[in-house]
Amino acid sequence: MNIHAPIEANDRLYPFPKSPAAVICLDGCEPAYLTDATAAGLMPNLARIKRTGTDRLAHSVIPSFTNPNNLSIATGQPPSVHGICGNYLIDPETGEEVMMNDVRFLRAPTIFSRFYERGAKVAIVTAKDKLRALLGAGLRFDADRARCFSSEKSDTTTVAEHGIDRASDWLGMAQPDVYSAELSEFVFAAGVKLLREWQPDVMYLTTTDFIQHTHAPGTPVANAFYAMFDRYLGELDALGASIVITADHGMKPKHDVQGAPNVIYAQDLLDGWLEQGAARVILPITDPYVVHHGALGSYATIYLPDEADRADIIDRLAALDGIILVVPKDEAMRRFDLPGDRIGDIVMISAENMTIGTSADRHDLAALTEPLRSHGGLTEQEVPFIVNRVLDLPFAPELRNYDAFHYATVAAVL
Repeated sequence: MNIHAPIEANDRLYPFPKSPAAVICLDGCEPAYLTDATAAGLMPNLARIKRTGTDRLAHSVIPSFTNPNNLSIATGQPPSVHGICGNYLIDPETGEEVMMNDVRFLRAPTIFSRFYERGAKVAIVTAKDKLRALLGAGLRFDADRARCFSSEKSDTTTVAEHGIDRASDWLGMAQPDVYSAELSEFVFAAGVKLLREWQPDVMYLTTTDFIQHTHAPGTPVANAFYAMFDRYLGELDALGASIVITADHGMKPKHDVQGAPNVIYAQDLLDGWLEQGAARVILPITDPYVVHHGALGSYATIYLPDEADRADIIDRLAALDGIILVVPKDEAMRRFDLPGDRIGDIVMISAENMTIGTSADRHDLAALTEPLRSHGGLTEQEVPFIVNRVLDLPFAPELRNYDAFHYATVAAVL
């Protein structure tokens, strides 16, 4: 077997890299964050890479949430192929509302597992542990060819489960708080150390959007975050990796002039239009880390009882101020490449400055310390796509964030 032949994963080919191929997913990176920090002179390495490499915008998948997009990047395909269409769903087998972070929900092999099977060394570092098992599906840790760990649980990693014992000790950085910029900095620092000392063939670094949920582009805290990233980017670039920088989604303000969240409570509306609890509103943004978004995003899916007049419900929802799209399941599947058995009868998407909730009494907004910023809809679909090599790339919407590893590996054989 020629281990350096192109890798096939989910009907796409990926060249076996001659130099390390790295993708960096900057969680919640609205393009304005990079533009504003660069204009302030805080990202000289990124500015140089944009001048000498390739600078584009791409589209994320919809819903523009973390799990669907990270798994699209990891598989090179939309959710209709890999099956992960949110952080949260109604399990079709049980009817229960559950987190979609179990490997049993993944329907396609990752690019990482395909490279690992061919003999490549693979490194994955995530900020939050919720993604680790999904991204590491198919990897084994008995031959020192795979490392997959999170900042969040870096104190307790083991060789058997993550490919490395106590990653925080190995890196010389304490396990960060989950609600901190340091959670992402740990990812970048680990990427530099892995590239310098372990030399993976393929590496994926994916961060958290805590800063982006709480600080707008151009603000001091946001600029400091991207200045920090730029320092590590310079080190990664100097180590010879072919790098693609992209994001899982953008981020928009979702509050009024007083700073209060803008919310349409869809479950409350449906309870008024139908019998109490007859419909079920699912918010796929839901995850264990709700302090910075209160489980409020711009995308929801709705399960209706059989006797409901779907056309009437769609018309009523579409007439609400702040709602820009309401479509039945079949249209949502076609338009957004979604798996039909994991979404409801209706998909609804809100506008740039609006979110969708369930019932007012089910959202704890007291924990929001800053005016709400969130994502999930069409207005958060545009993301950066920057390569530290010159490539002939299409533009959005043809260019997708899940093209990242294809172009990273192409660049790594030039």
